[in-house]
Amino acid sequence: MYEMTDALADDTELASRYTLAHENYLAERERIRLISGTDEVPEIENISAGGMPTRVKCLHAVIGHTLAVGRGINPMGDWGLDEITDWWTPQVCACEPSWRDA
Repeated sequence: MYEMTDALADDTELASRYTLAHENYLAERERIRLISGTDEVPEIENISAGGMPTRVKCLHAVIGHTLAVGRGINPMGDWGLDEITDWWTPQVCACEPSWRDA
């Protein structure tokens, strides 16, 4: 997460794409809220997930965003998925962590 957050500070194009991911998250949440008839929640207005758009705080949230909307929307979610492909794929809902045998 620190490496990803540092990359945001160093790469303006990456930071711009991450901001667009943040905006996509907010738009999708609003779209779903309207369809479902759910009331507005002012406490989370302009707050997306995972530290977006300025940092990477929760990898599970940004990876979850990528899994929900597909690759190419959230660059940090894409990066996170790339990092875990040796032991996890979206096709199989299982995880065998290396620490389990420790």
